[in-house]
Amino acid sequence: MSGQTLYDKLWQSHLVRQRDDGSALIYIDRHLIHEVTSPQAFEGLRMAGRKPWRLDANLAVPDHNVPTERVERSGGVAAIADPVSRLQVQTLDDNCRDFDIVEFEINDVRQGIVHVVGPEQGATLPGMTVVCGDSHTSTHGALGALAHGIGTSEVEHVLATQCLIQQKMKNMLVRIDGRLQPGVLAKDVVLAVIGEIGTAGGSGYAIEFGGEVVRNMSMEGRMTMCNMSIEAGARMGMVAVDDTTLEYVKGRPYAPRGAMWERAEQAWRELRSDDHAHFDRVVVLRGEDIKPQVTWGTSPEMVLPIDGCLPDPANIENATERAAVERALHYMGLQAGMPITAIRPDRVFIGSCTNSRIEDLRAAAAVVRGKRVAASLKQALVVPGSGQVKKQAEAEGLDKVFIEAGMEWREPGCSMCLAMNADKLGQGEHCASTSNRNFEGRQGFGGRTHLVSPAMAAAAAIAGHFVDVRDW
Repeated sequence: MSGQTLYDKLWQSHLVRQRDDGSALIYIDRHLIHEVTSPQAFEGLRMAGRKPWRLDANLAVPDHNVPTERVERSGGVAAIADPVSRLQVQTLDDNCRDFDIVEFEINDVRQGIVHVVGPEQGATLPGMTVVCGDSHTSTHGALGALAHGIGTSEVEHVLATQCLIQQKMKNMLVRIDGRLQPGVLAKDVVLAVIGEIGTAGGSGYAIEFGGEVVRNMSMEGRMTMCNMSIEAGARMGMVAVDDTTLEYVKGRPYAPRGAMWERAEQAWRELRSDDHAHFDRVVVLRGEDIKPQVTWGTSPEMVLPIDGCLPDPANIENATERAAVERALHYMGLQAGMPITAIRPDRVFIGSCTNSRIEDLRAAAAVVRGKRVAASLKQALVVPGSGQVKKQAEAEGLDKVFIEAGMEWREPGCSMCLAMNADKLGQGEHCASTSNRNFEGRQGFGGRTHLVSPAMAAAAAIAGHFVDVRDW
């Protein structure tokens, strides 16, 4: 008999009931909440006269709508200029107060992007089921957890019952063998995976990332990969628990201590796929073949290595694919056949739940240290993922490195990842962004997004165009 995959183990250990039609009820260990998808859920509880089933399973933090400029931020919720954003953040505060749910409010040093805060606080632990009303909840799978985003009605369901109706997915192994070249980061790896399998390649699968490259990755790199498993079409991504995982978790505020830690560690070390586990699909890449990546179009699968040239629709036989490329080139204002290195960003954004942790900021700072951003650049934003990341970066002097280079050092939040706060692209502007989506208008109406690693974004800010950071 074949063994179990990591996903199989996590699923089975949380299965409450399985029905013949394939639907199942699973128990949820941790529910993360933010201001965008929770208002209707809380109102549903009020209308039904219900209370949250298990208060301590919930943790809330505002992130999507919070301003990142210090002047506006210092005044608290009341100082948020945009009335819609102000209402959403205030509503989260009110709901958490009414239902007695722990919240890291806007000026709490622990506040930040929910997918940075969860692991950072130890609220996300190995073996957990973790949900949040946000698709990039897949990030938390890096800790050996079953983590995925849910819709607003499901947010209410989890609050009320601590369970969720699901259907079990198939298993996919994405194995990255060998070693990465210097200058190639986790973001490049996951973009290369998406370029290989496409944005629908993971549909219906739970992806487990493995291989020597992943085993040698830091927890922060693993979070970056799992974060963008959703862009590969999968609902979740995960990595087996090992010493790196346990060293990251130990001592965090919500992590077990003493005898409970010893018991937890023993159980968590079993959270890996068995040697003879069956995967429905296996994708293999060589780490040394992966180069720094840049998206050129309006989907994460429209990605090329830095030494590549944009596709020419005239050379594409499939009519549907040809039309998609033509539309993307038109929207992005780019010419067929032009080299990636000829693309000149108007703005640079280093941040988001994909790349705003201390390791990401260190990688960017290493590139810009002692240099100045290009005169052609309109703006370069550096937005830490949480107050704790900001505090650590400032203790290391990274804020001064960015400021001296001509970049803006901001307060934590989702910022320019999406156009739900004051940080937006203007129409027609190109952005070298460390975020996760490059859809039309994602960063602002008519904005043009190029997804890259923190090191590549920093290098583009200095050079004024995309360059191969390996040469730096």
